[in-house]
Amino acid sequence: MKFKAYLIEQNAQGVGGRFVDFDESQLDPGEVTIRVAYSSVNYKDALAATGAGRIIRRYPCVGGIDLAGTVVSSSDARFAAGDEVICTSYDLGVAHHGGYAELARVPAAWTLHRPAGLTLHEAMACGTAGFSAALGIVRMEVNGLRPANGPVIVTGASGGVGSIATEILAQLGYKVTALTGKEAQAAYLKDLGAQEVMLRQSLDLAKIKPLDRALWAGAVDNLGGNVLAWLAASMQVGGTIASIGLAAGHELNTTVMPFILRGVSLLGIDSGACPMPLRAEVWRRLATDMKPRHLEAMTHTISFDELPGVFGDFIQGRAHGRTVVAVAS
Repeated sequence: MKFKAYLIEQNAQGVGGRFVDFDESQLDPGEVTIRVAYSSVNYKDALAATGAGRIIRRYPCVGGIDLAGTVVSSSDARFAAGDEVICTSYDLGVAHHGGYAELARVPAAWTLHRPAGLTLHEAMACGTAGFSAALGIVRMEVNGLRPANGPVIVTGASGGVGSIATEILAQLGYKVTALTGKEAQAAYLKDLGAQEVMLRQSLDLAKIKPLDRALWAGAVDNLGGNVLAWLAASMQVGGTIASIGLAAGHELNTTVMPFILRGVSLLGIDSGACPMPLRAEVWRRLATDMKPRHLEAMTHTISFDELPGVFGDFIQGRAHGRTVVAVAS
């Protein structure tokens, strides 16, 4: 049986993707075969599809690090035909054919039943971006973060991770400052619950002190680079930072002073390697107390055919909120 897939390939001209007719026999090994209803577009997907980042570890590879759909068949007793499931991260869309296809086959160990409280579309409106945001907040809570500790800041706040982190933190009772480079998104971020919107242009990142004025009890950072260095210097005593992204750079030039003089914790958030028990708990939270109230408003749904046209928006920083791909016709 032939089905439609978006295949990313590498040749002498570079990396690029195209729609192809795929056959079930070409799918990678796995216990669970899924009829894909929705996928999503994350910054990582755009890097992979355009070759702007060294994301894909095996060519050719069907893109899409997220998928949600219905089980067609399963050799694992935990899943049966007709079950609605989601699969995000792991090697999906990186070294294993991913969610940008009408049919997918994945290991059962990567597969999760759709959490009660989320539709398949809502699960992909969250996707890896929303999962990463929620995982960062859960780990910050374990590290002692509470609304009473003081204000929190979200960097890259208008992006997928940042939008969802801003709203989750606000509805959990935190006083949230949203840091963005897009002044036009200020009203959008306040609608999500940010009490203050700070423009990244207002920061003097050329003069970062080892310790600056203590401002933040918590921070969700999607940017890295000098912004993360500034965050470390401006955390309160016992503050905690969730490092999720590197849109502004992968280097970190800081000192140990925030960590040994203020007890600041820097938590690395890796959604790909998150163990399944914690993964299931984070998705449960995303379907209950952490479910973003404005998820529909922050989400743009496109058809499968429109997929290639949106990658440039992510690479050029024009995208905001979440983008869901309706893979099924």
